[in-house]
Amino acid sequence: MRILQISSAKNYGGGEKHLVDLTKGLIQNGHELFLAVPADSPVLEKMPDFPKERILPVRIKYALDFFTARKIAKFIKQNDIEIVHAHAAKDYFPANLAVKFSKNAKLILTRHVLFPMKSPHKLALKNVSKVIAVSSAVEANLQKTFPADKIVTVPNGIDVENWANVETEKLRKEFRFENNIPFDATLVGTVGELKRLKGQQDFILAAREIVKKFSDTHFVIVGKDHSLNQEFRRDIKRLVKVFDLEEKFTFFDWIEDTKPLLSSLDIFVSPSHSESFGLAILEAMASGCAIVSTETAGAKELIKHKKSGLLTEKKDPLKLAETICEILEDEKKQKTLGQNAQIRAREKFGLERMIAATENIYREL
Repeated sequence: MRILQISSAKNYGGGEKHLVDLTKGLIQNGHELFLAVPADSPVLEKMPDFPKERILPVRIKYALDFFTARKIAKFIKQNDIEIVHAHAAKDYFPANLAVKFSKNAKLILTRHVLFPMKSPHKLALKNVSKVIAVSSAVEANLQKTFPADKIVTVPNGIDVENWANVETEKLRKEFRFENNIPFDATLVGTVGELKRLKGQQDFILAAREIVKKFSDTHFVIVGKDHSLNQEFRRDIKRLVKVFDLEEKFTFFDWIEDTKPLLSSLDIFVSPSHSESFGLAILEAMASGCAIVSTETAGAKELIKHKKSGLLTEKKDPLKLAETICEILEDEKKQKTLGQNAQIRAREKFGLERMIAATENIYREL
């Protein structure tokens, strides 16, 4: 099949990782892939060898971008595209128009977030053939906009063995040595874009309580603040300073390869207030980390409470600290949770399963 993937995203997050993994997997399965993305797209950075003649540089400025829609439609016709797959909300309308203009291609949307779609989508996106939800919670939201027969849930997936088949102890020692973290310290970390919705403030408030009981615990926060003024990043660093925890915390803007970090962690924490899925949690599961997460829709779908991780209330730092301490008090529980999480990741959320399910949708159309 000849498939066009569309994404106007400027930053690299879970949705963009999904697109890159899906594109690479479809190419390996013998399909011809094309991309409509900005010239400086982070997606292209992850696929430097992607054929330039199959890339349409576009910058979708707003939902009703007729000029860009015409440009995409022309590209669809020139390359005999059969499937058009849009991933970012801003791209849905232009992709829909482009398919209408080109007439022969089928349009698929993937919804990566929980935010409800607006009522105009119901009328404007009648041309959509299928809408993919990355979790059952996203599917429930989509049912308010699209008929049930157009919606299909395909959970995100990752190459679990990429995180499972590593020299854990070697990576653990190297990461701690390079970042001046004591080898014998307990290390608790979180990964995600720096913003209030991701709960890093709650993580720091919880850390303040944890060190009262486990004084040798250190903490890692990984993530970028994509806002213009970087205010939230300053706020959480100031909070760490106010609590006199600067020696206990290590901050990273981003870590491209999370294997050394996750091998080094004793507990991975997701303090988020909302997650449609949670790729960072899934990577931690694949690494065999013990996991504590707030009860977001994504976490509840990924984790079996008390079997492959522990769930706790959202926006409650004291409960978060209490749940983390529950694992720190029981080394056997920590190990069992990590092992079970890795098994669940392998059985339910493998990359091949995600690619095959998406491929089947394409074929049906």
